[in-house]
Amino acid sequence: MKYMLIMRATDEAFEKMAGVDFDEMLETVGRYNDELIRAGVLVAAEGLADAAEGVVVDYSSEPPVITDGPYGETKELFGGFYILNVASKEEAVEWAKRSPVTGAGFKTEVRRVTTIDEFPQNNEWVQKERAWREATGQL
Repeated sequence: MKYMLIMRATDEAFEKMAGVDFDEMLETVGRYNDELIRAGVLVAAEGLADAAEGVVVDYSSEPPVITDGPYGETKELFGGFYILNVASKEEAVEWAKRSPVTGAGFKTEVRRVTTIDEFPQNNEWVQKERAWREATGQL
């Protein structure tokens, strides 16, 4: 089963991280990533650029409203993610508990990634996506 570990932090926690030596952070996160790789569970891992570079497309109205970051009402920002292929939610949680980025204001959300097999297989769009996944080596 695949699980996504969604790395979240408050604005204050991100500000505190700005004071951490970048090489030290690379070393700390690199060791964790290496553990995931050696365990054979890492599928993907990416950090995200500063929220100030992003936008939000809000579909609450027509036409949608586009808001540049940073976002006024946001209490937590999504800063990056890992996708792990593990046997259970409990195993994903254990990996999340080992994250090196911890402290007040930091959280990791653990969510199962659904598979195409969970959708109606007689649906035209599911069939097209399945064919694309097979053609690109994703299935």
